[in-house]
Amino acid sequence: MEVANNWKDYEIIDMSNGEKLERWSNVTLIRPDPQIIWKEKTHKEEWKKADAIYSRSNSGGGEWHYKNKIPKEWQVHYKNLTFNIKPMGFKHTGLFPEQAVNWDWMINKIQNADREIKVLNLFAYTGGATVACLSAGASVCHIDSSKGMCEFAKENVIVSGLQDRKVRFLVDDVVKFVNREIRRGNKYDAIVMDPPSYGRGKNGEVWKFEDNISELIKLCMQVLSNKPLFFLINSYTTGISSQVLENILRINIESKIKGKFSNGEIGLPMKNSKMILPCGIYGRWEE
Repeated sequence: MEVANNWKDYEIIDMSNGEKLERWSNVTLIRPDPQIIWKEKTHKEEWKKADAIYSRSNSGGGEWHYKNKIPKEWQVHYKNLTFNIKPMGFKHTGLFPEQAVNWDWMINKIQNADREIKVLNLFAYTGGATVACLSAGASVCHIDSSKGMCEFAKENVIVSGLQDRKVRFLVDDVVKFVNREIRRGNKYDAIVMDPPSYGRGKNGEVWKFEDNISELIKLCMQVLSNKPLFFLINSYTTGISSQVLENILRINIESKIKGKFSNGEIGLPMKNSKMILPCGIYGRWEE
């Protein structure tokens, strides 16, 4: 497992009974996590100091409960990157800190390339990967079906001081966009995607990971440049192994382009502990 252990503005303080106690800069939150199936608390007193708790509803969804007054929005820093944080629906904060593992990997690949790199970021959410790739000197095309998420991503680019870099933000259905790029003849040196388990596009298009991921990868092969740098799939879909992601990449890439394949889990460490919270999986191809 690759662990995102270079954070200073984020940490998991404790984990117990389906919840994690975490610090985002100077704000502490309690959020649910299905991987935390043990009952024991390591730091019992710390839980009482949480500023806000996200509680799930038996009827679905949930809501935030505030014990202390916190900002509507604040910032966290990861190395030279800056991100806006705010409590959102469905327990989210606008950032997945475990993705720092992938940010570091992409930044390293881009900085060590001997050429300008064009990145296509699909299902791009609030732009963690977009900010990372821009900071490394790449140009980025950021695609998400949610206008609100694209606006959030623009704000992250600005607070990181990268607004003058080459970036496009497009509110679009990913599959339709890639098909149009094929017709236009546009090419990208790197592709990163974080497909949801299930979703709908802005015009009601239905996405289901198990049904649609293979076809999307096949389409994306047609917009890869003649000298691609990397292809990264990240996933949080329950029941899917990271090996499955590598297998899909191998089926589409191995016979066409030489390179290295890998897969694995990403996770977050708990403070002053050897425990790690599994958070997601990845499959990678790299030059």
